[in-house]
Amino acid sequence: MTPHDRYQAFMHFQPVDRPPLMDWGPWESTLANWIRETRKSREQLMQWGADCDPLRDTGVDFSMIPPFDEEVIGADELTFTKTDRMGLTYRQFKLDSETSMPEYVGAPVRDWDDWKQIRQRFDPTTPGRYPADWNERIGQWNQEHPILRLYGYVITYYGGPSLFGFVRMLLGAERALYAFHDEPDLVHDMMETIAEFTIAMFQKALREAPVTYAQFWEDMAFRGGPLISPDMFRKFMMPRYKRITELLRKSGVDVIFVDSDGDVSQLIPLWLESGINGVYPMEQAAGNDVHNYRREYGKDLLMAGGIDKRCLALGREAIDTELQKKIPLAFDGGYLPTLDHSIPPNVVHDSFQYYWERKKQLLGV
Repeated sequence: MTPHDRYQAFMHFQPVDRPPLMDWGPWESTLANWIRETRKSREQLMQWGADCDPLRDTGVDFSMIPPFDEEVIGADELTFTKTDRMGLTYRQFKLDSETSMPEYVGAPVRDWDDWKQIRQRFDPTTPGRYPADWNERIGQWNQEHPILRLYGYVITYYGGPSLFGFVRMLLGAERALYAFHDEPDLVHDMMETIAEFTIAMFQKALREAPVTYAQFWEDMAFRGGPLISPDMFRKFMMPRYKRITELLRKSGVDVIFVDSDGDVSQLIPLWLESGINGVYPMEQAAGNDVHNYRREYGKDLLMAGGIDKRCLALGREAIDTELQKKIPLAFDGGYLPTLDHSIPPNVVHDSFQYYWERKKQLLGV
């Protein structure tokens, strides 16, 4: 089977030769530790990725154009403060920055005037939003049949489509949550702008590319549950989600994932009603039980993730226990077993290597 065909069949609960194989990689700080630990090169340590089913992105650019100037505006012994290309200002540790959230101290949208200026930077007709070698990529994808993900690249760490995440990144987390109550017209306008932008941006890819699945990014939950109420979700997000997912389905793309950390149990039925049928990474520290979700939602819900990354630091017995708990669910289809996020720096390379080989063995790769 081609990677595209395998993934499609697997997510439609049809027979496959084996489940697809992919996973999260290490944080940069983890990889640096492995280089010191093993004396191997980055390329050697990342060779495990060659075992995976090939995953490609369309390269559609959802970034703010033009971007803000990136600038470090302050530093002390332990931290630096910078403004990034999205206009976000944050303070971050100099060392092991991936293992802690930055402290956001400024956001690009402070009022309606800021938003009216920034809104112009999300023009889907801006040249360069599709790769210059788009036609060559189409030819290569049609020849190689990889798993092709329709997902908007953004110059910072998030991607699109995104509704809540988009508002949060431009307003800042605290301001965004207040804005749902105090400035609903602003939130509506921001979400409407990015929804229309998404629909316009996706048209070409959906016409021309052999898309395997689409993905949203939100990160709209924490360990205790969602950051907004179900009523707010229905009011602000659901109608716009439905317009986007209806376009995807009309174009033949019916595997639609959303990426959100945290406890997503209250969000899953809302996403399903909105036309999004896949959720990942099923963060284990937040209590997401993939077996319970399968029992509750059956084949209506697709899942990825769900393997507790913390087991990698606990040794081979813990790794075996976690894999034996999660891998069998993959053989029912519709659940892609991967770690529930990037590999933290307290994981030694030998433990990851054991995990990877054992996982391949259990999946029959």
